[in-house]
Amino acid sequence: MEQKMTNNHITIGILAHVDAGKTTLSEAMLYSTGKIRSLGRVDHQDAYLDNDAQERERGITIFSKQARLDISRDTNAADTADTAHTADVACTADTARTWHVVMLDTPGHVDFSAEMERTLQVLDYAILVISATDGVQGHTRTLWRLLKHYNVPTFIFVNKMDMQGTDEEKVQAELKSELSDGCVDFSSQDLFEELAMCSEPLLDEFMESGELADAHIAQAVAQREVFPCFYGSALKLDRVDTLIQGLSRFMCERNYPDEFSARVYKIGRDDRGSRLTFLKVTGGCLRVRDKIEYKAHGGDEAKGFLIEKIDQIRKYSGEKYEIADVAETGEIVAVTGLSSTFPGQGLGFEQQSNMPILEPVLNYRMILPDDVNPAAFMEKLKQLEEEDPQLYIVWVEEFKEIHVQLMGQVQMEVLVRLIKDRFGVVVTFGPGSIVYKETIARAVEGVGHFEPLRHYAEVHLLLSPAERGSGITVTSTCSEDVLDKNWQRLIATHVEEKEHRGVLTGSALTDVKVTILTGRAHVKHTEGGDFRQATYRAIRQGLKSTESVLLEPYYSFILQVPMEYVGRAMTDLEQRFARAESPQFATTAAREMATITGKAPVATMQDYVSLVHAYTKGLGHLTLELWGYDECHNPAEVISQMHYDSEEDFRNPTGSVFCAHGSGYVVPWDEVPEHMHLPYVYGRCICSGTSSHGTT
Repeated sequence: MEQKMTNNHITIGILAHVDAGKTTLSEAMLYSTGKIRSLGRVDHQDAYLDNDAQERERGITIFSKQARLDISRDTNAADTADTAHTADVACTADTARTWHVVMLDTPGHVDFSAEMERTLQVLDYAILVISATDGVQGHTRTLWRLLKHYNVPTFIFVNKMDMQGTDEEKVQAELKSELSDGCVDFSSQDLFEELAMCSEPLLDEFMESGELADAHIAQAVAQREVFPCFYGSALKLDRVDTLIQGLSRFMCERNYPDEFSARVYKIGRDDRGSRLTFLKVTGGCLRVRDKIEYKAHGGDEAKGFLIEKIDQIRKYSGEKYEIADVAETGEIVAVTGLSSTFPGQGLGFEQQSNMPILEPVLNYRMILPDDVNPAAFMEKLKQLEEEDPQLYIVWVEEFKEIHVQLMGQVQMEVLVRLIKDRFGVVVTFGPGSIVYKETIARAVEGVGHFEPLRHYAEVHLLLSPAERGSGITVTSTCSEDVLDKNWQRLIATHVEEKEHRGVLTGSALTDVKVTILTGRAHVKHTEGGDFRQATYRAIRQGLKSTESVLLEPYYSFILQVPMEYVGRAMTDLEQRFARAESPQFATTAAREMATITGKAPVATMQDYVSLVHAYTKGLGHLTLELWGYDECHNPAEVISQMHYDSEEDFRNPTGSVFCAHGSGYVVPWDEVPEHMHLPYVYGRCICSGTSSHGTT
């Protein structure tokens, strides 16, 4: 595919642990580049990007915001003292280059991590802000892991260097130890030597010439071999210009295709309730009145693809926006006219993004006023779920209740306020419960058959255990001579379009590889919906035919306690089913401290932060970071408490439908092999290379 360069449009995300000074840095960069005339402050509730009422009241960023600015080589030239060494670097780039930047300020609080993660898929670069007084914290590690997962080149700004007791050398050593050896202090007198150790091409260049070209350093940054580190104080505007100049010098232009493509990363609404689709143009250009063909979120093949016209293109900066006729390649814009887009969606030639890594792990029952109909109100809440796809809002038919999955208490409080402001309804929440998931222990061939009168489809799927955190993936080994490629694509769509339920507790199925083995359609009677039913039933029949495993969320933890409390701490962790490493000891100026790391179930650690603070008399510290899902520590107890009966879940049937004498009839899951029309490819349950039927 022919490629073309952008005209220097770059998207930069600002990320940080809460209170590291992320919004303050955004404010300082806007001021330093002349975008704003006066500096706002978070504590003064007048920051340019924290313009939501709740953000100003709480002093934290809740919603991702964007600002537009231009930076160039001659933008407020940086302190010469900090760049004396790098000033001699041979520059092969255009010194007059101006970058047209969209800066995305993201939430730092862990409860709004999903909002932050959505922006990562559209970033060209990130600035990770770290407090010099706090160093690398739990959420910092999460951010670093996500930046690596999404392959985002990253600059680091160590903030609050004006605070007493900060030590640049100590922080730099921590960055190298905790994050990457590629973290390089760009004010170092030995910059070239340090850069040469990060990349083979840079080493070769340095050994040959004793210098490094800006363009080659920029390439190493783009390839995540080098992570430029800058030190300063955003509040005092100290060395913020140095960071800006570093961005200008060490960023690379992006290559994009000529054909139109775009990535949706956010859905919002303006003050008038108009639906906004925030997207990045990743190929070609987008014009007002262009018609976009796409599949609606949750849409089925009966609806086909929607074709909708772009009514308006908005280029936001803070609260204000400009109307544009065209959005160029690399630009971030908001458009109106698209009714069913969703975050992560690819438009044009852009592929849909993978499932997010961060997910809510706590489930709450929403309590409504007596005069509010839950079923009717559920439809209104779907609007909020559309804007925040990690806000799982579920209608529990059995109890006629609304359940919401959230990251934590602060997100709950924000949601309560948002519902009141948007719909005029005051809601409360019951006690939180853990969000469990299910997977399988052994591979199995699941069979689904759907054959009411004048309908026909049969599907055979191999369900195999996959690595933790992989979600649901789908592939095919079925020949097109056996089942047409279009039918196979449809089966794959039906595997991916729905959150499939496990058979132990009805929790979401995850970490399973689904392989299409074989299938059959009828020349006359098969419709797309027939394969949907057959696919769903094949998965459920397979789950009933093998061993399922209950999963629960785990924290990774770092527990620091004085030496005299190590015994107490280890006992507590054992009682909480933690998997702890041996304590590591270190002597500080005040006392000898022990550091214990490991992972533990979320269910057992929720109250432990306050307990640590109590028994150590404020001297201990516990850092918790969501690790992911692993086997449940008490599955029998949880299964018993949930009272789930897979055979009573009529929305997720385990059996199949066959036809005889002109009418359909239901066959239970364990009798399906006796009625199915195609033979097994592998067998019911695959273990050690042999099926349960004794065939390989």
